[in-house]
Amino acid sequence: MIAEEYFKGVFITDASVIQQKLKKIKAFIFDWDGVFNDGRKDIDGNSSFSEVDSMGVNMMRFSYYLLNHQLPISIILTGENNKLAISFAQRESFHAAFYKTPDKKKGLDFLCEKYNITPGEVLFVFDDVLDLAVAELAGVRFMVGRSDNILFRKFAVDNNLVDYITMNNGRDHAVREVSELVMILQNNFNETIENRMHFSDAYKTYLQLRNIILPRFFITKDSQIIEDINL
Repeated sequence: MIAEEYFKGVFITDASVIQQKLKKIKAFIFDWDGVFNDGRKDIDGNSSFSEVDSMGVNMMRFSYYLLNHQLPISIILTGENNKLAISFAQRESFHAAFYKTPDKKKGLDFLCEKYNITPGEVLFVFDDVLDLAVAELAGVRFMVGRSDNILFRKFAVDNNLVDYITMNNGRDHAVREVSELVMILQNNFNETIENRMHFSDAYKTYLQLRNIILPRFFITKDSQIIEDINL
């Protein structure tokens, strides 16, 4: 398969099987720290993102739209309060961001009920221990690869918690790698890029639909997930 020819991460699950799983996906969920960045924070506790990854996510969402004629539910699920993650969700018109949600399984249950989906309909991009309870249930699991967590990688593989481990780490655009892999497995990479290149009517319609989304923000307080209406 062409995906295995071009993508040099580790396919734990055969690419053809991931391809079939993608047909059931309705939601893209991303961890933040260590996924859109290398996990380092500034004095205010923020970690940034790259426009390279931003474009990849947008193209992955557009690819989904071209196939399904509707937008995928797009979510950030993080255990921390990161202003740049919230800003990214607002700028990119994500459906929601869950922050200060250390029990990510509870976050998954909440968002599945809120958006009427099942865990098996979720594509999850993650990198570390806090994410494993979601990875255990998600339909497709992409783990950001790093060279410093050999035992953790083995644990994830041995316990069937990951389908693909990226070649690139968070600092070096693992999200873009995942985005392009998803598009090639959906068999519409060229179509997606060409539509965006020419700012086609299909892309204009997608962008209009995307930009009317008003992101919702949820926070965990006293072990309960509530909507933060102040953002």
